[in-house]
Amino acid sequence: MSTTTAVHPAQAAERLSTYTVIDVRTPGEYAAGHLPGAHNIPLDHLATALPALKTASARGELLMICASGNRSATACEQLAAADIPATTLTGGTTAWAAQGHSLHRDTAAKAAWPMERQVRLAAGSLVLAGLALGTRYRPARWLSAAVGSGLVFSAATNTCGMASLLARLPHNQPRTTDLNTTLDALSR
Repeated sequence: MSTTTAVHPAQAAERLSTYTVIDVRTPGEYAAGHLPGAHNIPLDHLATALPALKTASARGELLMICASGNRSATACEQLAAADIPATTLTGGTTAWAAQGHSLHRDTAAKAAWPMERQVRLAAGSLVLAGLALGTRYRPARWLSAAVGSGLVFSAATNTCGMASLLARLPHNQPRTTDLNTTLDALSR
């Protein structure tokens, strides 16, 4: 079983040409801005990509990227379980851009909201709906309590069930042809 390592943006920038960069965010997030040369394989498609990633890791080190470092750390854990060595970027693209490094944007693709913003919209809407419905139908207030509890659990465990659900929406899914093209490029 491989171990997971982490690098800071300055370290990654010095060695960027030596990495095969894999961005595990949704296609919309990727289109909004990604590291130069990054390949997009959403986290929920990582299992499908394992053979291609194994091939790519034999040629050089994999650098896993997401917005904040949480999803890329999860990806590294999954890869380690498959005996594929990988490194995660501490702080993700947010820290990368904050340190002045460039992000490439896909002007042809429609950029979706970042996952964190989608979660805030969904959670806030559900809380408001629970409160509004609760004025007429008191048990509906439990919806707000459930969402609040979910957010507390999410913060305590550093996981997000709502993000996992939202990632399955059609606008957050890669087109099959895009994913296949990425996997083919990594397998060569």
